[in-house]
Formats: sequence, C-alpha cells, structure tokens
Amino acid sequence: MRVIVVGAGVVGTMHAWHAVSRGHEVVQIERESEARGASLRNFGQIWISGRAGGEELETALRARELWEGMGEQVPGLGFRPCGSLTPLRTAREVAVAEAAVARPDAAARGYKLLTADEARAVNPALRGAFTAALWCERDAAVEPRTAQLALKQKLLASGRYTYLGGREVREVVGAASVRDDHGDVHTGDAVILATGAWLGGLVRELAGPELPVRRVRLQMMQTDPLGEPLTTSVADADSFRYYPAYRGEALDALNAGQAQDPVAAEHRMQLLMVQRRDGGLTIGDTHEYEHPFAFDTVEEPYEHLTRVVEAFLGRPLPRVRHRWAGVYAQCTDTARVVHRQQVRDGVWLVTGPGGRGMTCSPAIAETTADQLGW
Repeated sequence: MRVIVVGAGVVGTMHAWHAVSRGHEVVQIERESEARGASLRNFGQIWISGRAGGEELETALRARELWEGMGEQVPGLGFRPCGSLTPLRTAREVAVAEAAVARPDAAARGYKLLTADEARAVNPALRGAFTAALWCERDAAVEPRTAQLALKQKLLASGRYTYLGGREVREVVGAASVRDDHGDVHTGDAVILATGAWLGGLVRELAGPELPVRRVRLQMMQTDPLGEPLTTSVADADSFRYYPAYRGEALDALNAGQAQDPVAAEHRMQLLMVQRRDGGLTIGDTHEYEHPFAFDTVEEPYEHLTRVVEAFLGRPLPRVRHRWAGVYAQCTDTARVVHRQQVRDGVWLVTGPGGRGMTCSPAIAETTADQLGW
C-alpha cells in the first residue's frame, strides 16, 4: 500500500510512522521546509492526568505506551516518564485533588496526594510555599522541537518513506490523488490530510464551511537553564479549572469560593511547566478563542506565570529567552478526541485533537490505520 500524508506535524508524522511500521510506502508532503506549527510550539507533555475518562483517557494511555515504545527506538524523541506535580495551597485545592484520587480510574492515571515534604522529595526544586501536591505518575514528556526531526530520520532509514518539504497540496485530482503547487500529482491507496490548524483553502473546500473544528491561540515562553533538575512536570491548581478530569462538586466549590487571579481569568490561563534537555523551562499558557486573533503577544500573562513559578520554586526565574504564540485546532465538541472524516474517495481529514495532540497522536494514528485496514 502507498499512503500519502499531507502535513508533517505530530499527527501527520504519527500516521506516517504507523504506515511504515506496517510495511507500507509513505510520501509525506509539508508546505514548510519542516513542520513549524503547534507540534513544535507545545510543552512536549504526554499529559494523562487531566484527560476526561472513557475514550479520551483510554486514547491517552494507549498513546503513552506507544510513545514509550517509540522512545526506545528513537532516542532523539527525548521520552522520559517524569510524572507531574500540582502544588496545592488552599483547602479547596486540596479537596479537588482528594476527589481526583478517589476516582475509579485514579490508579490508571497514577494519582497520589502527597504532603509538601513528599512532593519535595520527588522534585527538590520546589522549595516554595505549598501545603500538598497532586502527583500523577503516568505523565511523561518528549522534546517537541526535535521529536519531528528524529522521527523523520528514523522513517527515512526504512527505505519506504519519502519526505517532500516546501510543497503545498492544492487540490484532490482523483481517488487518493492530490496535486501540489509544483504541479506534481501524488497518487496512493489512501491520502491523510493532517493539516493541523490550517483549516482554510483546500480543507474548507473538501470538508465544507461547517467543519466542527475551531482554532485556539496560546502564548508560551522558555527560559535559560534553571541550573538544577526539575524532575517532574509542574502544573498549578488553575489547571483543575481547565481539564475535564477534575470536574465535580469539589471543583464547583473551588470555582465558587476561590476566585482566579484576574489576569489568569482574562486570558483563560493555567500554569504548565516542563524542563527541556538543555535545562531551560518551557512555561505557559493562555487560551484565546475569538477570531480574529491578536497578532502580538501581551506581557501581563508572562508576568503572572513568572509570579506563580517563582512562588513554587522559591527563587527567581532564570532569564526568559523566548516568547511565542501558537495556534492549534480543537473540535468544537471538546469531548471528541479528534475529527476524522472521509472527504473524498480515498481521502481522509484528521484534525482537531486540540491540546491533546501531542499526548494522543500515536493512538489517533493507530486508530486511523486500523479503521482503514492498513
């Protein structure tokens, strides 16, 4: 079988990975020389802790297994089973964590409520003031800025993979056939459109104007090396407000009785923080849903994140060396893990995992491969 994958982000690359792993030939086409969208601009978190139960959690757990297996084959992914800690300061925050630990699926997520001293034994860099912490052992991380390149090199070594960068697919010209802006036609047995947040142009033409997917913009930053290991990912209790795993009476009480910081509320913020291989910290984020998006970044969210991180670390944040914005595609029904649609004969659109893209993409692509009989 010959599979044409349009888009070299993490969702497209995982479809290429599964096709090659099953013995098929793949041509992957990317409009940039290399992927430059959300797949490179995220935290690199394999984030189990906040996922909704049912299909979403099952997808995330399966994806984590796949990430770990790929990490053994491709060291350049930087896969590490680091887990995550969410430091807690108030009784209402602790109550949400206690409710999470009491969930029937808590063991599958690796939830455990730790004292402050126990949390510092897991992550000694957390020297600031907090009373307890929610530990999620199943969370993990990869290096987002290098993972795509590492996977591509492994795919190229198979001898069944061709990468065509700097080409934009303009039209579907027949069953499982597309034409790029160089005038070349690429024909296979299946075409996967994994175009991420690129929802106009060809995608709109094929899927129609009522595509149930929206674009979301966020802001993030990265620091100089911390100078010591941050042994886990770190979140703050605002993540409880954002992630579906924490919904329930305890979260309702938190929302009703503990106001979010005004800047965090205005920009729909939570803290997520991961240490990169060079020792720097990737820190975010905000969420913007209304179009048209701003073209610039604003400083107040960065100032808020700096205050939160410094309070947890008990020390000044290293110099911020990068600030950026990014856009990802999210299903308008946020309970859906992904939007998968056959848009023409032999052509499937796969998009909309939202903030789950990095976490769930290996399992999303595996499901596509199973459904298409690869």
